[in-house]
Amino acid sequence: MPEPLLQVDNLKMYFPVRSGIFLRQAGWVKAVDDVSFHIYPGETLGLVGESGCGKSTIGKSIVRLLKPTGGSIRFNGSNIARLSQRKMRPLRPHIQMVFQDPAESLNQRQSIGQIVAEPFVIHRMGTPAARREWVRGLLDRVGLPDSAIDRFPFEFSGGQRQRIGIARALTLNPSLIILDEPVSALDVSVQSQVLNLLLELQEERKLSYLFIAHDLAVVKHISDRVAVMYLGKIVEMSDAETIYQAPKHAYTKALLDAIPEPAPARANKHQPLPGDVPSPINPPLGSAFGHRIQHPSYPETVGADLTPVEIEPGHWVAPDPCALEPEDWNKIRQR
Repeated sequence: MPEPLLQVDNLKMYFPVRSGIFLRQAGWVKAVDDVSFHIYPGETLGLVGESGCGKSTIGKSIVRLLKPTGGSIRFNGSNIARLSQRKMRPLRPHIQMVFQDPAESLNQRQSIGQIVAEPFVIHRMGTPAARREWVRGLLDRVGLPDSAIDRFPFEFSGGQRQRIGIARALTLNPSLIILDEPVSALDVSVQSQVLNLLLELQEERKLSYLFIAHDLAVVKHISDRVAVMYLGKIVEMSDAETIYQAPKHAYTKALLDAIPEPAPARANKHQPLPGDVPSPINPPLGSAFGHRIQHPSYPETVGADLTPVEIEPGHWVAPDPCALEPEDWNKIRQR
């Protein structure tokens, strides 16, 4: 087995909460709390969960738009979690990001040629004429016409703008791309086109992806493995087929039940989870999922270590009696 391209261990990302007229610190928002995973070369890891669970924060921490509070992020064996901006600069070409909203992530005052060529300018690569030709080649590869180079972002549709974002991410030949909800704002037909493009580019360039999404139906078509997040923690992780065919955690099952059903006879069977997601400012002392659904086993989880364990080869799940079937919970307890 090859060495992981990306190894994230015990990642924490806390944001201070301030209150009062002097803005004194009153607590922390624990957006990401002790998360670990890895990505191999050429692999796609899907990271799923509902809004606010910390998925995008993980992506921004990996590309160092945010400095992690704790833990390590090893890229090609080097821990980048604590590097200064100056030391991060040589590594930035190898880790790129495609953002959720292309209308916001593209500079509306620059032409497409200027936007895509900007990484070349920052890293002092090529002459202006060479950069323009490189940009033409990238735009052609993502399916945009040659005339796009002198036009502006507002002249394009949402799907075309996302292709521009992908072209920009490809400029410096990265080995890892963080895709933060790259198709959530697009029509279904356009989503499939962008997903197919990402798969083609991965095959051509041997790219690794961290694909962040809240829609398990989308993640299913692109991911090799899937990690499920709930309130800042990973609660289940396995290969995509196992997650979809034999999920263990009750929250994973709820996400799968929420996938829209195309057959009318089988629709409207989804029962929403009771309760509300606990606040990341004041998270429960035990199982956040058990606290939400007021499970009778919740007291057993107070103070317990809920770090995912390997229940089956390659299948990791949080040892949470509030979220597992009795046979799975007994299997973990007997170890």
